[in-house]
Amino acid sequence: MADQQKNYDHLVIDTCVLAGTIMIESGSEMTRVNNTVLRIARNAGLADANIYATLTGIIVSGGVADVGAQVGSIDKRVLDMEKVAKVNELSREYEAKKITIAQFYDDLKNIDNLVAMFPLWVQLLGAGLVSGSLVVVFQNNLPDFGITFLVGMIGWAVLYFLNIYVQIRFLSEFIAATVVASLAILAVKLGLGIQADDIIIGALMPLVPGIPLTNAVRDALSGNLISGPARGIEALISACALGFGVAIALHFF
Repeated sequence: MADQQKNYDHLVIDTCVLAGTIMIESGSEMTRVNNTVLRIARNAGLADANIYATLTGIIVSGGVADVGAQVGSIDKRVLDMEKVAKVNELSREYEAKKITIAQFYDDLKNIDNLVAMFPLWVQLLGAGLVSGSLVVVFQNNLPDFGITFLVGMIGWAVLYFLNIYVQIRFLSEFIAATVVASLAILAVKLGLGIQADDIIIGALMPLVPGIPLTNAVRDALSGNLISGPARGIEALISACALGFGVAIALHFF
């Protein structure tokens, strides 16, 4: 009986660590991570559970002497709010006793199968619509809608494939921004666009780290003075990479 309880406690801690790891890797703010992980642990009977989460790792203690604590490493961070929502949904189902802790853990291990990524063509279409719409809304430049739509799609495609093959996030953003600015200037020179500045601004919008910056502010305001500034610096470096990419294109073209 004692061994069964010990195995159960270990499974709960493993589930908590995996849930927190997925949420942090997918871009969730730390307050939500803490609330979700503690809710899982306490619904499983570990009333004294504690969590310490940062952008690079998560530690979960069950408050039980025989179990101790488990550590999870955060190796990569992307923006996938669908996974964050799915982990929250699974935690609510577990709280309502609709699934067992074993089912919960299995679902988390297969989260990539449960949460399908949007196909590339949908991502490209979304990037193009965002780019073109912003040129019209903010710059009142309807004639450049079409070329901004196209440049925004190409910029997102460059970022998408570089993230697969290069694995250096800031370099990918730098190159994508350089391509966007170069295409915008070239389009104006060829008579396909009117205002290069407007095209660049619109086409860069899908690449701007808006959600990481928002999460940085939310983490800092909630008192998390490690993850908040770290997210802010990460977002700032991304913004600088975009700016340097545009500057390089403007310098050479």
